[in-house]
Parts: sequence; C-alpha cells; structure tokens
Amino acid sequence: MARNRKAPPPGMVEKRGAGYWLTHLGLIMGVLFIFFPIWLAFVASTVSQPEIVHPPMPLWPGDQLWENYSKALVSGINAPVATMLLNSLVMAMGIAVGKIIISLLSAFAIVYFRFPFRKVIFWLIFVTLMLPVEVRIVPTYEVVANFGMLNSYSGLIFPLIASATATFLFRQFFMTVPDELAEAARVDGARPMRFFWDIILPMSRTNIAALFVILFIYGWNQYLWPLLITTDPSMNTIVMGIKQMFPSGDDIADWPVIMATSILAMIPPVFVVVGMQRLFMRGLVDSEK
Repeated sequence: MARNRKAPPPGMVEKRGAGYWLTHLGLIMGVLFIFFPIWLAFVASTVSQPEIVHPPMPLWPGDQLWENYSKALVSGINAPVATMLLNSLVMAMGIAVGKIIISLLSAFAIVYFRFPFRKVIFWLIFVTLMLPVEVRIVPTYEVVANFGMLNSYSGLIFPLIASATATFLFRQFFMTVPDELAEAARVDGARPMRFFWDIILPMSRTNIAALFVILFIYGWNQYLWPLLITTDPSMNTIVMGIKQMFPSGDDIADWPVIMATSILAMIPPVFVVVGMQRLFMRGLVDSEK
C-alpha cells in the first residue's frame, strides 16, 4: 500500500535556475580547458615523430603507445625514466616524511614543554620562512659537499626536510587540544612521549595527511637543488630529466618520448592526491577536536 509522502516546504526545494546551470557549465569548461593540454601530451606520446612534427597533429591516440613508453622507461634519452621516477619518489617521500616527523616533534616540544627561550626558538624557526633554499643554497651546498653527500639520496633529502610552515601549523593545532587531556594523561602516569604517541598523534592524522600531500608534491617538483648536487645521470630526478631531454642547438627532439616522460611524471602525484583526497580535505576543514 503506497504511503502518502508529505511534500517539503517551498523554501526547502532547491531552485535550479539559469545561474545554477551557468555555474556548472563554467566548471565543465574550466575542467576541459585544463585537461586539453594533458590530453594533447598523452596523444603525442602515442604517435610517431613524423605525425607530431608535420601538422596537423592528431587529436586521438595512435598505435605507438607501447613502443614510446617502453623506450622511455627502459632507455630514455639521457637516463632511463624508470630510474628517474624512482629517484624522485625516494626524494619526495623522504622530504615529506622527514618534514612531518621533525615538525611534529618540534611543535610538541614548543607547546608542551617549558624550557628557557621557548618562544624565541619558535620565532627563530618561523623567521626561516623568509629564507628559501635559493637564498641559502651556496652554504648549504658547501655543507653537503663537505659531508660527501653529493650524488646521493641523503644529499637530496636532508637539506630540505626542515619545515617552519609545518611546525607552525602543528603548533597551532596542538594549542587547540584541551589541557584536560594532558592533565588526565599525567594523572594516569603517562610519560610525555606516551601522551604524544597515544593521544596527540591520532588526533593529528588528518592534518598529517593534508601536509603529506602538499609536501610530497613540493618534493616531487624540486628542480634547482637536485640540479645543483647531482652530476651522475643515474641520480637525476624526473623533473631534471624532462628538462634535459629538450635538445640544444640543431638537434631534433624526440617528442613522443618526451611526452611519454611527461605523462609518467604526473602519475605518482595524481595517485597521492586521489588516494588521500578524503583525508586531505578533512585535514583542511576539520580539526577533529
């Protein structure tokens, strides 16, 4: 027997007028505008060299996908793309994880421990936001060279793992945690690191996820620092590799391989963003207090 459903009040019904459809049309046009160059790069990675250099360029994928991508991954132009992807992955993961660990511990110490010049130390950390890598790159290079870390993963990662931004964000979040939690942990006999591990760290997981996505992409897109400290082609990162693939002088660029490398370089960041999208959004809008 059918039940009579009460109609919602007129004010509760969403009105879908011209503005609603124009907004969605604008969003669709924006997505197509951004996606079209990526589609062209993918198409260029699946066709032959003559099809690219002799216009008009095709708008649909060709039959050279396997040949172009296998050539890029295995041999590349200066170094195999698979090796460069691995180098970039190790560097990005090391930078993201290192920044988060150091920032968590430093913010926890600044908020929950009382020691001389605590605020001064925090502001000294915060002031380093005005000193990007480009400003301190010469002394940083000298230190890395003196420690023998050129052409190594440690040289790629360690100079970039300190993060004043992440320390500041974690400090602000820790200051919103109720003091009653720390008092209850102290009454129960929990040591400071036990309080950090069992209470503070689980509460920070969405913030950690949001920062991980941002810091991973930051590490993945690094160009100047890897270019400076790596001279061995086997230590090249993928961003360096793409730049080095472009010819100099009268040489002819192997555009299918370059486009295939560009598409491969986008895959890991896309997987990170898509895989952590829910936690990333929650970390930006929800403090989970």
